[in-house]
Amino acid sequence: MSTYNSLKSGTDMRAVAMGDKALLTPQLAERIGRAFAEWIDRRAAASNTQDEVQTIAIGRDARLTGEALLAACAHGMAMQGFRVLDFGMCTTPAMFKCLVGDQPLAQASIMITASHHPADRNGFKFFTPQGGINAEELSEIIALMEEDFEPSGRMGIVEKSDYLRRYTKDLMELVREKLDDPVSRPLLGLHVLVDAGNGAGGFYAAMLEQLGAWTEGSQFLEPDGTFPNHAPNPEDPAAIESLSQAVVKHTADLGVIFDADCDRAAIVDQSGLAINRNRLIALVSAMLLNQEPGLTIVTDSVTSSGLSKFIGEWGGEHYRYKRGYRNVIDEAKLLNAAGINCPLAIETSGHAALRENDFLDDGMYLSTLLICEAMRLKREGKTLSSLIEGLQEPVESAELRLNILPEDFRSAGVKIIDAVMDHASEAEGWTIAPDNREGVRIAFDLDQGIDNAWFLLRISVHDPVLALNIESDIPGGVKSILSALYEVIRHSTDVDFSPITNYLHAN
Repeated sequence: MSTYNSLKSGTDMRAVAMGDKALLTPQLAERIGRAFAEWIDRRAAASNTQDEVQTIAIGRDARLTGEALLAACAHGMAMQGFRVLDFGMCTTPAMFKCLVGDQPLAQASIMITASHHPADRNGFKFFTPQGGINAEELSEIIALMEEDFEPSGRMGIVEKSDYLRRYTKDLMELVREKLDDPVSRPLLGLHVLVDAGNGAGGFYAAMLEQLGAWTEGSQFLEPDGTFPNHAPNPEDPAAIESLSQAVVKHTADLGVIFDADCDRAAIVDQSGLAINRNRLIALVSAMLLNQEPGLTIVTDSVTSSGLSKFIGEWGGEHYRYKRGYRNVIDEAKLLNAAGINCPLAIETSGHAALRENDFLDDGMYLSTLLICEAMRLKREGKTLSSLIEGLQEPVESAELRLNILPEDFRSAGVKIIDAVMDHASEAEGWTIAPDNREGVRIAFDLDQGIDNAWFLLRISVHDPVLALNIESDIPGGVKSILSALYEVIRHSTDVDFSPITNYLHAN
């Protein structure tokens, strides 16, 4: 096994980059750059397009270690003979958009970011014109990091490039297109607060102002890699609460919040209600289904039963798939290739990819669509929240993470899941969900209701953890289900069950 495998985090590389325990150093970043350039070069040679491959783009978020890691990585790619475009502080979606369209600027790109993770972390995301690389391709790059291949016979160059200006211009044109309004200020009369979390997305507020929106009350727009105000995470309760309070205080129409690299987003409505997770999926689904019924919406596995009912009531089909934004996006692409009309792949974390945007998970593209919809609805005297009034939300919910103890954690996790599956196939009142595509999802009929509670037990995408999600439409349902599940798995010595016992004792 490669000594660099510890860097793997799904389809990205990620590690501590600050302090005495830093693994992700500039020296390692240079090696990553060389390996990625060599990987691109060999792919081009295999497809007889080697002469066409000349340029790789690279950008970073606001993290303190980003500038040094970018410089080292860019130098590594230049050592392999590549022209490198240094976009400086940028967004992850922009790093993909520069590879596609009528005038692509590069043949591959790298974004240096650790997304919503703490300030001492950093990481690498890799793109080709086909999208983000997959896990197998990442393994190939890591294997190349182990090789002692020679530098190119010629030294490439590193050039500065302000691609963010072009990306911003494209978003502005999107607003005029969606609102069918060629005027310079089509958002005039809409009050939008932007919370960039001190990440890379602060420029979005200035863009909205150019389009006529009022952005008074926007916060944390200045890049600061220490993230001093709240975690740069649209799922973080403290971050959402901060934006909610600001929206209410300034009587805004809505607020938008991004993670550090802007591939995820959430919004807050005029009342301060957070529209993220299932609510966000419902809102985007309603927008699309209002235009064209019969669409299929692909989500990850932890979405609620209420969301499925909501999508069905709007005339759509809910297709649950595996956790992990790459999994969701790739499945949506496969469904479209099979002739299924699927315009949206969206994860509860806020990764949302639309077919009309090359299935790129772009928080700013999504937010721009939502802002346009808010503008249209305001002209009709309505709000965005009116689209999700029929969404049934659970009375109770819980999300627990159970550490798997053996080194071979995947085998141990599969053993637990198999035991639950075996029990469910025989136990009265346990129904294996028909769309069970990851781990084991069990539905329950509690208190003479029908399909009013469920749990999903799965192995985490990134960590040696069993992730457990439970929802119930009746009071006391979560504890009842958790107690029953615990009786099935409690005798295993491979898992730390203290989160379950702590929850049961506290509730």
